[in-house]
Amino acid sequence: MQNSKAFQNALLTIHISLAVLWFYQGLIPKIIYKVIEEQQFWQFTGIQLLPIPSLIELSGFGEIIFGGLFLIFRQSKLLHFLNIIAMLLFLLVVAIVYPHYFAQGFNPFIMNTAMAALSIVAIQLLNAQKAE
Repeated sequence: MQNSKAFQNALLTIHISLAVLWFYQGLIPKIIYKVIEEQQFWQFTGIQLLPIPSLIELSGFGEIIFGGLFLIFRQSKLLHFLNIIAMLLFLLVVAIVYPHYFAQGFNPFIMNTAMAALSIVAIQLLNAQKAE
């Protein structure tokens, strides 16, 4: 019983952390500031369905919604698998588009690896909780 409470607390911490990180990443660089790197990314993709500022905002809202899902579906392993896949894909994209970022102190490798690791731990906790 005590393990179950500890698992729940750890999972809640992970879910809140991932929600905040996704929310921040969608809101600050994409919706509020529309940083130049986001514009360069969309130019690199060649997708021209909407004007680039609209694509940046749309992706920001998507990230905020995805972050919110961690607060709603706290028992979902699928959500964590999607997070791991997203982190690996974003890591690959940044490596292709902005390889120089990997030499900086705070870089995509650190952030994406940490977010994927949180999901890996969450999946382990969900599995252990189910086995209890």
